[in-house]
Amino acid sequence: MKTIRAVVANWKMNHLRTDAETFCSKFISGYVKKAEVAVGIAPPFPYLELVGNRISASGALLFAQNGSDKPKGAYTGEVSMSQIKDVGCYGVILGHSERRQYFGETEATLAQKINAARENALLPLLCIGESLAQRESKETLEVISRQLAILSQTGAGPLWIAYEPIWAIGTGRVATPGQVEEAHVFIRKEVIRLLGEAGAEIPILYGGSVTPDNFAELLQTPEVAGGLVGGASLDPGKFQSLVSQAQK
Repeated sequence: MKTIRAVVANWKMNHLRTDAETFCSKFISGYVKKAEVAVGIAPPFPYLELVGNRISASGALLFAQNGSDKPKGAYTGEVSMSQIKDVGCYGVILGHSERRQYFGETEATLAQKINAARENALLPLLCIGESLAQRESKETLEVISRQLAILSQTGAGPLWIAYEPIWAIGTGRVATPGQVEEAHVFIRKEVIRLLGEAGAEIPILYGGSVTPDNFAELLQTPEVAGGLVGGASLDPGKFQSLVSQAQK
């Protein structure tokens, strides 16, 4: 089976209701689904149902930006995987560098979140990547290996991975093709080592300042199956351009 391509919009904490409605209207008007390229949109929690309703007929997929490993209970401010599934989500982004950096998410917690997502028929999109200090200290592959090690606890199952070098997120800096290739080829080897043959089919997205100007080159890089897009995904025209490039 050939690994699919995928492009996922991560709006982070951006857009209000009117913005979300406008985005969906403009994007859907130019979007034609192709089976070999999955397209996802991850709006903030308050707009999941709105966006899900608007894109459902188009074939685009709804993602949440995070989810709790707890099934339910007295966890004020948290959102369970079953609630995410209930509102219509296909998948959930887990372990984004901002979650790790600002909210203290750990590998142990992420292993539990992956399992909780799968138990609720959600696709986990696991984010991994190194900081600038780790890159400069030549620890990139060690960091990636450590972050992927949780897959030995979760086992094989539905999974996408996004490599997002932290130093290239929102900074305008983009990893060189050589740096991206080195990381993605290493990730492929690691997931195969950890998961066996199932690891050969997991899409590995790139998530460091993806734009319409650099995406075509990134897509030509070995083991890059698409993009997890931040800033450029807030503009429906730019996001449509990225989708079109992936579909070519």
